[in-house]
Amino acid sequence: MFALTDSSILVTLGETIDLETNRRVHALAARLAQNPLEGVMETVPGYASLTVHYDPLTRTHAEVTEWLAAHLNVEGQASPHPPRRVEVPVIYDGPDLPFVAQHCRLSVDEVIRLHSENEYLVFMMGFMPGFPYLGRLPEALHVPRLETPRTHVPAGSVAIAGGQTGIYPQDSPGGWRLIGRTDLKLYDPNREQPFLFAPGDIVRFVAG
Repeated sequence: MFALTDSSILVTLGETIDLETNRRVHALAARLAQNPLEGVMETVPGYASLTVHYDPLTRTHAEVTEWLAAHLNVEGQASPHPPRRVEVPVIYDGPDLPFVAQHCRLSVDEVIRLHSENEYLVFMMGFMPGFPYLGRLPEALHVPRLETPRTHVPAGSVAIAGGQTGIYPQDSPGGWRLIGRTDLKLYDPNREQPFLFAPGDIVRFVAG
């Protein structure tokens, strides 16, 4: 672990994107949540790391590091809530669907079948509020990002890139390949739970 800033620490648990490493990240986050330290404000899970934000006026770097070290090698799994299973209805009509089929040497129907028959883990939430990074995508569907990102991707767009799939929660720029769309609202600040997904959830796409 090392200091990212004067008020945050990065704990790295691996170097690759894989289910076991990500489970360890979420287990650590859960242990920390169940054994809180005054002055620690937030923990942010990543694919293979956990970022811990704290108040430097309340806690020193050494105190937070000691607290983290005490929980790093604890045996057993912990979870603040059981993983939810969320079904996402999708219309597979994205503008990049023909490219994906051609690049992967599949028919459009095969692309849809492969994408929708798999279950995906929410590895982490990213680059805008409500965006879920989901994996792992079947290897047969791995495609590169766009060389030049689109300036506008509509909210609800279902996309793939590399070994990941995700859903754009709001209109934004984006460089992933768009294969479909959903009417689900992923982020609503007026809801009691603003985010539809949480890290550790299991997601399945349902073709409609």
